Amino acid sequence: MKPMPNLVRVEPVALLPTQAGCAVFLGDGTKTIVFYIDPGVGASINASLSGQVPQRPLTHDLYMLTLQAFGGKVSRAVIVRMENDVYYARLILEAENEIMERKIVEIDARPSDCLAITARSGAPFFVVRELWERLEDMSAVLRDMRDNGNGEDAAADGSDPL
Repeated sequence: MKPMPNLVRVEPVALLPTQAGCAVFLGDGTKTIVFYIDPGVGASINASLSGQVPQRPLTHDLYMLTLQAFGGKVSRAVIVRMENDVYYARLILEAENEIMERKIVEIDARPSDCLAITARSGAPFFVVRELWERLEDMSAVLRDMRDNGNGEDAAADGSDPL
């Protein structure tokens, strides 16, 4: 993948329980951001990141299987903006047709679904640099949560995530 200076590559740092679902912490090694997701997607992300293979395909697994059946793959996911405290992301997909022409498709998606899908595909996850630079660094908050025992990484089935 060619360098993309307008993007910051991030990785999941922690997945922590909240009263309404899960807090997802993403970081680049120097800064950490957080967004909140529902518990079902949190369990899906955790399962994928911890290498759990369900007996039957879950929703995000089904998405990946369908994409692969049509010869497509996930290229990357990008959080592109935040409006009214809601993050918006784009999932970038690639496919080649029978005459070997490459097609790239960009679709609107929730960051949580993007993370669940990139966790399954191994595709990179990014944040637009201009947005990244405006967001508050939550590294100290995460550290304090872990130090005070208020932020045990949570898994729906009790396994260790991240």
